[in-house]
Amino acid sequence: MAEEMRRNLMELMKSTDDVLGIIVTDRDGVPILKVAEEEAPELGLRPTFISTFNIATDQAGKLGMGRNSRMVCVYGRYQVVHFNHLPMVVTVIASSVANTGQLLALDSQMAPLLASLTNVVDV
Repeated sequence: MAEEMRRNLMELMKSTDDVLGIIVTDRDGVPILKVAEEEAPELGLRPTFISTFNIATDQAGKLGMGRNSRMVCVYGRYQVVHFNHLPMVVTVIASSVANTGQLLALDSQMAPLLASLTNVVDV
């Protein structure tokens, strides 16, 4: 089952231009599933980087605008999109020239995979 999920994630990554990696983690940044190209930045794939999303989303929640569901960060060569699907967080790492709208659309495309994983993580 895990290999099939990894294969689905890899197909999703390959079907979207300029995506370098997709990581599904628990809320603490512990990887559940990870697929990445060789060009993906090593520091961006580390649990310590991914776990900072929880800190950032907690701070953003203090703005009084409700729960944060997505976060987009653009750096010099990369952009990182986090999707908040508690108890899981999905992180997509792409090149800075990737179409951000396409990256955000990955959220709905990953829904079936995340539904399967949520059942496993909740247990």
